[in-house]
Amino acid sequence: MKSISTDEFRISAPIKINELTTKYNLEEEEKVIEKKMNKLSKKLADIQNTMYAHGKYSVLMCIQGMDTAGKDSLIREVFKEFNVRGIEAHSFKKPTDLELKHDYLWRHYLALPARGKFGIFNRTHYENVLVTRVHPNYLLYENMPDIQSVEDVTYDFWQRRFQEINNFEKHIADNGTIIFKFFLNLSKDEQKNRLLRRLNKPDKNWKFEAGDLKERKLWDKYQDCYEDALNNTSKDHAPWFNIPADDKPTARYIVAKILYDTLREYKDIVEPVMPNDEKENIELYKSQLENE
Repeated sequence: MKSISTDEFRISAPIKINELTTKYNLEEEEKVIEKKMNKLSKKLADIQNTMYAHGKYSVLMCIQGMDTAGKDSLIREVFKEFNVRGIEAHSFKKPTDLELKHDYLWRHYLALPARGKFGIFNRTHYENVLVTRVHPNYLLYENMPDIQSVEDVTYDFWQRRFQEINNFEKHIADNGTIIFKFFLNLSKDEQKNRLLRRLNKPDKNWKFEAGDLKERKLWDKYQDCYEDALNNTSKDHAPWFNIPADDKPTARYIVAKILYDTLREYKDIVEPVMPNDEKENIELYKSQLENE
C-alpha cells in the first residue's frame, strides 16, 4: 500500500479550497485498507491507555465537513478499539437557550477532554465562523452588545472571531491538549450520490432531512467560508488537515495514520512507575492477598 506522511495533508500555507483534492489513491484494495485501519485503531488504543495512566496530556480531535462527509462513521471506525473510559464525543447542534446566554465558546470549554482522555468534537467551535457566516441572521440570537442587525456583522467581526478561536486553541495547547483538526473534504458530486443513497435505501431514510438540500444550494458560499477559516486558523499548535473524503475507508485510514504518527512522537508519554518503596514490597503485598 502507498506510504503516506502527515505533511501531505497538513495545511501549512494559504490554500485555495478548489485546489485541494477530495480523492486519494492508496493503491490498495478496500479490504486491505480496512485491515490496516483496524491495526492502527488498536495501536491508538494502546497509546490512549498509556495517556490515561500518564495523565498529563489530553487529545482534542475536531472534525468538520459538509453534510454526508462521513464524520460519524469515521469516529466509529477509528476509535472502535478504545476503552470507553478514555474517550468522549460531542456533537454541537443548535445552541440551547442557556448556551446563548454565554459567549459562543463557553459550551466548547465545558466539553474539553480531561488530561488522559481523547475528546472528539463532531462539528466544532468552527460552526461559529461557518454556519453563522453563511446565515449571519443566526448571530442575532446571541444578543451581543455590538450586533443589532446583520449590517453590523462586518469583515472585522469575522477576523476578531478567528483570533478568538486561535487564542482559545493556543491556551488549551499550552496547557497540555494536543489538537488535531480534520477537514473532511467532500466533492459536490459525491455529496449528491450520498444524499440519493439515503433516499433510495429505506433503512437510510431517517438520515435525510429536507434542509440538507437547502444547504446544498449554498455549497459555494460554504466553500468560501471554509477556505477563509482554514487559512486563518491553521497554526503549528492546532493544524488543519485536508482529508480527501470521497472514499470513506481511505479517509478513515488517513486520519488514523496522522493521529498515530503524531502521537508516537511524544516520547514523554509513558506509563507511571511504581514508587520504589511499594515496588520493594511487592512480594509482601502478594503474600498478604494470597493468605487472606
